[in-house]
Amino acid sequence: MSKSEAYIQHPEKVLEATGNFKHIMAIALDPSSGYSKGLARCIVSREGDVTKKGYVDRSQIRLIQGIFPERFEIGNELKITESEKILPFLGNEKTEFIGLEDPDIFVDGSMTHIYFTLPYIDKTEHHSLIHLGHAEGRGLDSLKMTMPVLRHASGTASAKELSVAPINSKNVRLNLFESSKKEKDFDYSVVRVAVAKDMSGPWEFGPIVFHPKEHGIPWIGGHASPGPLLPKTFIDIGENKLVGIMNGREANKKVGDETKYGMFSVGLFIYDYENGKIDWVSPEPLIQDTEAKTITFASQFIETKPGEGILYAHVDDSFVRAYTLKAGGIKKLLPGT
Repeated sequence: MSKSEAYIQHPEKVLEATGNFKHIMAIALDPSSGYSKGLARCIVSREGDVTKKGYVDRSQIRLIQGIFPERFEIGNELKITESEKILPFLGNEKTEFIGLEDPDIFVDGSMTHIYFTLPYIDKTEHHSLIHLGHAEGRGLDSLKMTMPVLRHASGTASAKELSVAPINSKNVRLNLFESSKKEKDFDYSVVRVAVAKDMSGPWEFGPIVFHPKEHGIPWIGGHASPGPLLPKTFIDIGENKLVGIMNGREANKKVGDETKYGMFSVGLFIYDYENGKIDWVSPEPLIQDTEAKTITFASQFIETKPGEGILYAHVDDSFVRAYTLKAGGIKKLLPGT
């Protein structure tokens, strides 16, 4: 089947790096605004080569506003009260906080929850603490930071890039997130479960449910990061199962003394949210943007009409693109169809 049956790449750029920012990523739109407002990660400074291990991005989360679905502009930095108390507490004298990253918006009734990466790097050694942060309020203009829903510490794993799951029969959400796993050859990005009884946290660290090294799928051989789960109203594959968007990167390679990263692409997976298991990951990617040199990375899906929706992904950390996903075409790519 041609992938053109599953998606259409829009010609326009939805959001571009402008002004003081050369790099942007991770768009998240607010459903309570009719998707006219949202958030994006903007890179304040970059040290090193993004294709090689060891680069450092310092970031801000910025408000964005525009006309859904095709055009948004970068606004002011997101303000979150209580951050001045919590952020210093999560680091120590040896670490540097390098800014909020990778926002996700989840609206639960009248409460808006924001999740984001809280990265602290060691000032002298090459390691880091990466927490999954949280703030909540009545909207994007009234957010208060809480302690991280998942905190990286001795004996726990790093946590970032949230994918919110539906409530299961035990009245919990088995959410997915990106974590890290150090092996003898490389550090891998893996997908883990977070057991969430309360969306304000704290959550429990669950098991690894997808490790790239164990599956031998070339497009996702080194790094795996869960993207949005597609609602049943868009594509229904049965009880307790959802189709999801997966971001994957090819396996790392050693080039002399350096670790070089491969291409990031967008693929599909099937998630059993009742039991917290990934049943299947697509053997090939679904989307590599036609302008991408190293990165196509999806962050948000919005259903627009029966059988269609908009997926947003950033390309080479330079701009955000929209893609129309078509449920009928995607269903033909799934196992057993």
